[in-house]
Amino acid sequence: MARTQSKEVNLTKRVQTPKGMRYCPVVLSPNGRVKPDLVLVDDKPEKHPEGAYYLEWREKGKRVRLSVGKDAQDAAARRQRKEAELNALNNGVSVLPEKGNGHKSVAAAVAQFLEETEITKKPKTLAAYTTALNYFTESCRKLFLHEIERHDLLKFSGFLREEKKQAPRSVYNKFETVMTFLKANGIRGLVGKNDWPRYTEEEPEMYEQEELDKLFKACNNEERLWFEFFLMTGEREQEVMYTYWSDINFAHATVRVSHKPDRGWTPKAYKEREIPIPAKLGRALKAWKAKSDKTCTLVFPTSGCNPKLDFLDCLKASAERAELDNENFWLHKFRSTFATRCLWAGVDLRTVQQWLGHSDMESTMRYLKPSRSEKVREKVNEIFG
Repeated sequence: MARTQSKEVNLTKRVQTPKGMRYCPVVLSPNGRVKPDLVLVDDKPEKHPEGAYYLEWREKGKRVRLSVGKDAQDAAARRQRKEAELNALNNGVSVLPEKGNGHKSVAAAVAQFLEETEITKKPKTLAAYTTALNYFTESCRKLFLHEIERHDLLKFSGFLREEKKQAPRSVYNKFETVMTFLKANGIRGLVGKNDWPRYTEEEPEMYEQEELDKLFKACNNEERLWFEFFLMTGEREQEVMYTYWSDINFAHATVRVSHKPDRGWTPKAYKEREIPIPAKLGRALKAWKAKSDKTCTLVFPTSGCNPKLDFLDCLKASAERAELDNENFWLHKFRSTFATRCLWAGVDLRTVQQWLGHSDMESTMRYLKPSRSEKVREKVNEIFG
């Protein structure tokens, strides 16, 4: 096995020289301790009480500098800690919490937070949290949690926008994750309400009937059943993936979203619910069940009785065959269409909220949008005709 190259962290001091401010190497005594205020300027030792010490290392080919204050011995200790931390991470070793001064390192806190997230949250949530916190540690070079300031969080927002080219909603979501992380570590009150990133809440898009007619015409029977199930139940992608035949009650024309302990899957927010299904979908599901593998519990399995993972790819391919712009087709749009149509039909908000599995009414109210149907146009013509 090839050895991983070790990471080296250098300690410098930023001082005033005849050539301006420079980062100069520190001077070490024979026992390896840093000599306070002594630095090498053009390879000659000079005393410079001014300035602060900095750690320097290479990351992804770029030099990284981090200010570590004006105390020489504290700076030296932090250099050792940072070098050990980088080499541990470089070799896939967990970073232990900081001992001695009672301060926890950012790296150790992130590792602990993600470990707890893996235990309590879904894989997609873990992936989102991991990305957000990786970006934060890339943006914020502070070694310890207690050093994080309001400026670091404002800088993080700008870093997401400018360096990572994140959309406003993504910036907000990642900022929110970092605030959750800090709160879990007892850090509150660093930013005010006006410091949070802003985004415009976009109106949920829905499919027009003409689009659906063209899409379904291009589908085979199996594909049509997939997408009609999404449309007529309003279920999320993973909920459809993990639907069992035991969840479907043909006698009462309902489908349940339920916990699947045998597959390690739970509904969002751990809430089970029941959704009515139209007779048309019920008939299609009965016919599908008659042809299905009786040894597999999943309604839409792969050949190995595993959850189907490529619904989106199949939808894009079907839209392309229908000569529709597949950029305008995604799975969540079926859910938006379901919600909006139910509200247009007069189903009350509370009931639609329960069908969708929303934890708050505000999420459901986003689908209260004006109808653009032909009947509405006829009513307008009657009023102003």
